[in-house]
Amino acid sequence: MHVALYVCNSTNLERQNPATQLQPLVEKCNREGWTYEVFQEFASGSLERRTELDKLLKKIREGNTINAVMVWRLDRLGRSLKHLLDIISELKNKGVKFISLTEGFDTTTPQGELFFSIAGAFAQFERRLIQERVNAGLSRARSENKHLGRPKGSKDKKRRRHSGYLLRWQRDK
Repeated sequence: MHVALYVCNSTNLERQNPATQLQPLVEKCNREGWTYEVFQEFASGSLERRTELDKLLKKIREGNTINAVMVWRLDRLGRSLKHLLDIISELKNKGVKFISLTEGFDTTTPQGELFFSIAGAFAQFERRLIQERVNAGLSRARSENKHLGRPKGSKDKKRRRHSGYLLRWQRDK
């Protein structure tokens, strides 16, 4: 069986290491004797359009030899229930299995489809909670008359250098 391993981190390498997801996926393929190819990117799971995910889906649409798509966790594939259901439906129509390693989904069974739908709903719920907390923090900051965003003139490199903004930004990184 030839498996597409999809690895997605929402932040850069300094904050999230893709090996955390990739290593167990590769180990599973090696144990099972499966061949694999890796589709790895840094992008938010809330985005429907992602470079590597689009490449993966294009290969499947073209009828390439991908028999299964495997992810470390469902929320790495997406955080919108509708988007997840669309992807799984497309995979199913093309005869491609979906495997979520840590959650143990087998979408070829009715129980697997049910658990997938429940987990997808929780991924979407988690994304909405994150948005709600961010918006609440922004509202509180606005009510306290705190400045949001870059300091005035921060887009102008010369003004930024003289304001100390660049030094503060580098220090706080």
